[in-house]
This record gives sequence, structure tokens and C-alpha cells, in this order.
Amino acid sequence: MPQWSDYSTGERIKILRGREIRQSDLAEMTGLSVVTVQKAEQDKTLSLQTLLAIANALSVDTSVILGQQAPRRAQAQDDRTMIRDLSRAVHDTAAGILPHDVEPISLEQLREITDRCWTHYWAGRYVEAGAVVGPFITAAAAFLHDQADGEQAEAWQVLSDAYRIAAYTANLMGARDLAYASIGHAQTAAERGADDMRVALVRSGRSWVYLRDARLPEALELAERSATDIEPRFSKATPEEMTAYGSHVNFAAVVASRMGDKARAADYLSQSHAAGARLGREVRAHGTLFGPVSATTQAVGIKVALGQTGAALDLIDSVTDVSSLTEAAQHRYAMDKALAQADAKLWDQSLDTLEETLRAAPVWARHQTLPGVIVQRIGRASTARLRRVSELIGVSPTGASDRFPSATRKSAL
Repeated sequence: MPQWSDYSTGERIKILRGREIRQSDLAEMTGLSVVTVQKAEQDKTLSLQTLLAIANALSVDTSVILGQQAPRRAQAQDDRTMIRDLSRAVHDTAAGILPHDVEPISLEQLREITDRCWTHYWAGRYVEAGAVVGPFITAAAAFLHDQADGEQAEAWQVLSDAYRIAAYTANLMGARDLAYASIGHAQTAAERGADDMRVALVRSGRSWVYLRDARLPEALELAERSATDIEPRFSKATPEEMTAYGSHVNFAAVVASRMGDKARAADYLSQSHAAGARLGREVRAHGTLFGPVSATTQAVGIKVALGQTGAALDLIDSVTDVSSLTEAAQHRYAMDKALAQADAKLWDQSLDTLEETLRAAPVWARHQTLPGVIVQRIGRASTARLRRVSELIGVSPTGASDRFPSATRKSAL
């Protein structure tokens, strides 16, 4: 399988342009002639001015076009543009740089935008979430700037939420440096907002960044600390407090399972199920959704990670309705279910589950690595079916991507 650096510069431009952008479209986007674009893709001529114009239009660094750095896996033009704009918003506001024409917005409006961002995110519309949160960060920073000293706490809290959503979006899309920067700014804002719950939420968010960066011991330490800091008294806890605690302790179980710590994972799972039972229903609060169905479906992935396939299948049998979950949570549960079926050598069932989800949620699936892991696990199935599913996720039946290295079970955290 060729590496990104093995392609010529012209080939890399063509790959980055993709099917959705024609040569004439790229010419219009750059202000170059079609002939100039054609010559660049044919490796005939590529001036510095042309290189910079094409890189800007395709929303990548010049180093990516020159083969010095590989692009992120599965990112399309819209993805790259969103990440670039989001990065500018995060770094500029953190440096105190605001546009001159930013319009004033009320605290109530900012909170409504927070909800809108989470709605996009939990529906699996990550590009839309990132496109909204970029201007949201700028608006929140401008609102903070307009508040008098001693009256800024609520503004800092909203800004913390905005940075946290940016971190989650960047982390999921593989923009790790942006995720680290965003979650760091979220932490500073949460601390200045003097809100213990937001501080814990941000700490849990940093744990997730560590998890996807394979920093497992640090991720577990942060996840445990986050859950402990907000552990409520069950008899007096509000639904919102129980939701935050349940989601935090469940995430601690996830991290423990990735480390292979069965005892720790089991302990946290027990607490997660207890929190879900206490709620009795799915409750949305603090940018997340948690309840008894969440506790059970997320336990499936934890059991699979621990190699407890039989227990995972038993849990799957107990789940009859997932409609109360967010769309993204439903799709993720389907991936965990497909992986459990593959581990149990239920090849056809696994492919059925995988293909159904890929066709129902192609936009969500485009940003996931777990489907590639599942295809690698399926050892016996119809070649035609494997090929059909593989085409949906852009990998070969052996798991090799046509452009970039395929995911492993660890990188699909």
C-alpha cells in the first residue's frame, strides 16, 4: 500500500480535490486558470503562488500537498475547511484577537447556541457542529470582553462550554493538536467561571483526548478524578447531577477496559448501572445524555474491549429499544454490537449490523474508524458482501485503506 509521500505532488492535489471538486471548480476557488490547475496535477509546473492558492482552497497545509505530512484519514473538503476555521477561532480568541465586526449577543442567545451545537454533535453531524461552534467561540469571547470586572463568571462558563465542544469535535476528527489546545482553553475558562461541575466536565474531556492519543494511564487518572469530584449523594441528587456522574463513571469504565483492568471496569460499570437505575430514564444535561439504556449499551463496548464476548452478547439480547439514545449513540452501539458478533464468529450477523448502520448514517460513519476494525475481524463471509461493505468505508477486505493506514482496535477508541 503506497504511503502519502509515495504519490507525486500532482497526484496528491488530485486526491485532495476528490470527486466533489472538479478542476474547473478548483480553478474558480483559487482564481487560477483551468490550464494552470491541469499542469499542477500533471506535475508539469507548480509555482509557489499556485501552491499557496491551491493549499488555501483545499484547506490544507502546503506540507500536505508536498508530501511532507499526510492528511487526516477520511477528511473531505468540507471537513478540512471546518477544522481550519475552527482552529482560527480557538487560537485567535485565546490570544484576545476578535473581529472588528462581531455583533453583540445576549447570554440567553449564547446558551441557545450551546444547545444547538450539542444537538448537531450528538446527531453525528460533526462538520455542522464545528461550523457553528467556531463563530460561537468568537461570540462568547466578545460577550466576555463586554462584561464588567466581577461580573464575568457566567461568560467564562459559556466560553468554557464552547471550547469544550470544539475540543470534542476536533478530537473525534483526528485534529489532536487542536483538541489539546481547545480543552486547555476550556479548562482555564471553567476555572475562571468558578463552576466545579464544568471543571469536572472539562477534566473528563481531557481524559477523552488522552484516550484517543493512547495515553491510557493518564486518561484513567483524570476520568476517575472527574467522577469522584462530582459523585453525589444518590438520595439527594438531582437528575442533572446524576446524569453527569453516570456518564463520567461510565467513561472511567471505558478507559479501564482499554487498559484491560477487569476489576476496575466492573466496579465502575456497577456504579454506572446504579446511576442509570436511579434515573430510570434517559436524561439530557451538561452536553450529554445518560440513563439506564446508555449504561447498558455502553457496557456492550466495554465487555467487547475486555474480551468478554459472551457477556456482551447477553447484554445485546437484553436491549430491545435504543430510540431514547442520541443518533450518534445509537450508531456507536451498533458498531459495538457488530464487533461483538464478529468476535463470536457470527460473520453474517456482523455484516448485517455493520452494513445497515453504514447505509443509515453515511455522514456519521465517514468519521469513524471502528468499521474498518470490524471488517478486519470478519474472517469468513461472502467475498461479494465483504467487498460491498468495504467500499462503504473505503477499505479493502483486508483492512487496508486505499490511501492511508487502516485503523487498529486501539486507534478506534
